[in-house]
Amino acid sequence: MGKVHVFDHPLIQHKLTFIRKADTGTKEFRELVNELATLMAFEITRDLPTQEITIQTPVCEAKSRILAGKKLGIVPILRAGIGMVDGIIDLIPAAKVGHVGLFRDPETLKPVEYFVKLPSDVSEREFIVVDPMLATGGTAVEAINSMKKRGAVNIKFMCLVAAPEGVEVLTKAHPDVDVYIAALDEKLDEHGYIVPGLGDAGDRLFGTK
Repeated sequence: MGKVHVFDHPLIQHKLTFIRKADTGTKEFRELVNELATLMAFEITRDLPTQEITIQTPVCEAKSRILAGKKLGIVPILRAGIGMVDGIIDLIPAAKVGHVGLFRDPETLKPVEYFVKLPSDVSEREFIVVDPMLATGGTAVEAINSMKKRGAVNIKFMCLVAAPEGVEVLTKAHPDVDVYIAALDEKLDEHGYIVPGLGDAGDRLFGTK
């Protein structure tokens, strides 16, 4: 079963409080999501492998460490996931960005893939799939299905708030995928919204209703 990591860092929790507030406007909401994504990316990359190289400092020759191993890819789930990309890229500018787009079938209510674009070296990359919310888990499961069909083998999932129901669905469907969240919320309501949640992340990011 995939591990679930809940970040309790004070800065993450502080910024998440203002993201949750109903009176936080679009500009501030967008900035806070980016800042949270940067802070979470710092935590999620803690186990990246490094290698030792020799460099020349202004004083002397020295051994120091750089990143080694798999290359990174960031994959936002359209559309709200886009709001988290810049915050991660600020920290890891060499990462490639893919996209997965899904819509909900009005009859079956199941997510349906309509757009997938990933880096060409998909099997060689460690991917971080990002979406601000993990509610029922259906969209995240299908997005990762789409990536695995195209050869992705090393995937992590990162979101701001998650419902226990969504976490269970995702970890059961993809036990090889670790889940990283800023807050594990109470439940889903009868309409499928996360409680207490933060409303509709896409609408709040892009100023739509």
